[in-house]
Amino acid sequence: MDDGDGFVRCSCGQWHWGRHGAAGLLLSDPKRGVLLQHRARWVHQGRTWALPGGAMRSTETPWDAAIREAQEEAGVPPDAVRPTASVVVDHGNWRYTTVLATVRRPIAARAVSAEAAGMRWVQPDEVADYPLHSEFAKAWPTLREQLGRKLVLVVDAANVVGSRPDGWWKDRAGAAARLRDELALLARCGVPAGHDALPGWGQFGWWPHVTLVVEGAARSTDPVDGVEVVSAPRDGDSAIVDEVERIRGECADDHVVVVTADRQLRDLVGRAGAAVVGPGTLHAILDGVR
Repeated sequence: MDDGDGFVRCSCGQWHWGRHGAAGLLLSDPKRGVLLQHRARWVHQGRTWALPGGAMRSTETPWDAAIREAQEEAGVPPDAVRPTASVVVDHGNWRYTTVLATVRRPIAARAVSAEAAGMRWVQPDEVADYPLHSEFAKAWPTLREQLGRKLVLVVDAANVVGSRPDGWWKDRAGAAARLRDELALLARCGVPAGHDALPGWGQFGWWPHVTLVVEGAARSTDPVDGVEVVSAPRDGDSAIVDEVERIRGECADDHVVVVTADRQLRDLVGRAGAAVVGPGTLHAILDGVR
């Protein structure tokens, strides 16, 4: 028995599995659909279809628990999965977190636990036709809206660095590198849910794809894991607009957010299909993950 195993008498009046809450993995593959688990007949709501998942341990994050359960129940290799978003059903004294993720490479998922009668890749249009676990059935319409979508942050380095009078003008390249490293931490930890400045989908948490656009003395900034660095060949504004148009052309469904306070640039990227937040919003998010 793990320290999270056990039922909780929830404030909603029902019993839920997971003393520290529970988490599940909604894994999608562009070609094969989403991975569903056929629940064994002896488990709660047996013979229904849902996600691989289970009780969180006291030391785990929802992502830790979701990927561990997916490995234990479906043989999903952790390094073959990229998390994109998460959403929480909060009952007060019990929470269930669904982690949305995409595959990095093809996965041959299979049932490797007695809790699973089978695993199947199902096209999104067909999911609702299956006899689903009641809670998953309720959540599916909201989950489907964000299936396979990413949050892409395009950061105007000069504008963000210049928003705080911390001596950045003495070493512009060093200031850009420090911002890059903070963004790398954000890419690993994720943007928590609840930021109203992220319009329309603040109920989701996100593991963002980050592009840092640098110019002038900061052009020497190197990329790191989690942060792509674009060195503007001319001015930063033009490079940011070009980057937004490139991203939109590759995947029109992704959420693209440009971080800048420049009024002219805000208008240009808005017309290109991006949302905009100011440096203050980014600093508040970074302060929360430091």
